[in-house]
Amino acid sequence: MKTYYVNDTAQKNGDHEVHTDECPYFKSITSKTRLGVFSNCKDAVDRSKKIYPNSDGCAYCCPECHKR
Repeated sequence: MKTYYVNDTAQKNGDHEVHTDECPYFKSITSKTRLGVFSNCKDAVDRSKKIYPNSDGCAYCCPECHKR
């Protein structure tokens, strides 16, 4: 189980990335919303989409949920 957060600042393409608190980029995110503890990134991204419909998993900490 990991704790997931969504970056409140959208990327240039409009996506809000979902990260774990273990992500190498986590500390550089200045505004984030805690999504909760999940056993997989898919559930975390699904929760994030209720806040930000254009949500995506981080390519580094959630590669299986990152859009290609």
